[in-house]
Amino acid sequence: MTKIIHRTPIHTPPTAIRGEGVYVYDENNRQYLDACGGAAVSCLGYNHPAPVEAIRKQAAELAYIHSEFFTSFTAESLAEKLTDLAPAPLDHVVFLSGGSEAVETAFKLARQYFVETGETSRKFLISRRQSFHGNTLGALSIGSHVGRRKPYLPMLNSDHHTIAPCFPYREQRENESTHEYGIRVANELEEKILELGADNVIGFVAETVGGATAGVLPPVPGYLKRIREICDQYGILLILDEVMCGSGRTGTFFSFTQDDIVPDMVILAKGLGAGYQPIAATIVSQPIYQAVHGGSGALMQSHTYMGHAIACAASLAVVNTIESENLLENVRIQGKNLIAKLRSELGSHSNVGDIRGRGLFIGIEFVSDKTSKEPLDPNFLFHSVLKRNAERDGLMCYTGGGSIDGVRGNHVMLAPAFIINEAIVDEIVEKMSQSIDDSMAEITAAAA
Repeated sequence: MTKIIHRTPIHTPPTAIRGEGVYVYDENNRQYLDACGGAAVSCLGYNHPAPVEAIRKQAAELAYIHSEFFTSFTAESLAEKLTDLAPAPLDHVVFLSGGSEAVETAFKLARQYFVETGETSRKFLISRRQSFHGNTLGALSIGSHVGRRKPYLPMLNSDHHTIAPCFPYREQRENESTHEYGIRVANELEEKILELGADNVIGFVAETVGGATAGVLPPVPGYLKRIREICDQYGILLILDEVMCGSGRTGTFFSFTQDDIVPDMVILAKGLGAGYQPIAATIVSQPIYQAVHGGSGALMQSHTYMGHAIACAASLAVVNTIESENLLENVRIQGKNLIAKLRSELGSHSNVGDIRGRGLFIGIEFVSDKTSKEPLDPNFLFHSVLKRNAERDGLMCYTGGGSIDGVRGNHVMLAPAFIINEAIVDEIVEKMSQSIDDSMAEITAAAA
């Protein structure tokens, strides 16, 4: 009998005992191919020697030191590395233990920036429908994940301001070009700013590539450029959440560079530590840092494990390995390979509506009818059935429901390790296809 409150307390998951490369093994030595990196985390796979050795070495020298008293060489080195990789004016970092902490830090720093500069009326953050930015109350208040928000609604900030997601499969009009669609939905931000009053708005928060809530939504060309223009026009901050899609997941270290923009803040986590240590980073622009440095001179928030020495050592090893093993190129190559093979295998499947993605961050959306795009009946809980059958087939994949509006829609997300090769791609496609067929047959039989 377990003493852990698991995610589903009525079901204790199998016990993992080891990992090697892209495979995980349970207590019965059963093998699972991790095609989702857990939750887009394990970008180097399991048991990679570089972070393992970095952790061992740092633990022997200095495991932890409180940031109130000291910094560490590993934290300083990681900060230098990330700011070297980031385009100007992104040049200072706060290290946290996870994505939700880093998101909260970004929100608080954004508010502090305007307090420091005398614009104290600014209090609203605008986000998008079908967004998710973390599980803490502050992050849930900004995000739009219906299921995760629902139990806590009375505790959440009532000032919840959202605009449309960039979701062309569902929301692009028949007579619109992709560019026209992107500009139209981006312009909703301007409308929302004017509705709230520009002097009252702190910033706009978005995942560069929408993640788990809607099943991977890459922005259409021109969309984020227009968003950046609107933020600049009204003097508000652009805060990009790359907790899932950053750290190389989409083929460049920062996903936003593919959209030819630079945010005022960017948040990294998950793949930043590759699962070897819990770590996140909130990277801010020079004007934000300077406002704090030249104003109160104090970061108005702190956490016990900020800049944890072992976590920073592991992360530095991860980032250096991504560079030294030329893994970003492999992400681009195998990402194109994986999405092409998925489309070849599943594109004509009667229940596969869309296959989309960027790099090794790919989503498959399911429908009951390809022409009308009618989703599957939510009562089938197809995402749960698919997850169970995939695990039975030795495949780990990240499934989700409520893709469209928090209730309707089902998807699966694939985010395998950056180290995969063509043989692994083929194995993912084969197992994914089989699991989808078996799951569709199961819900069809149940409905009969």
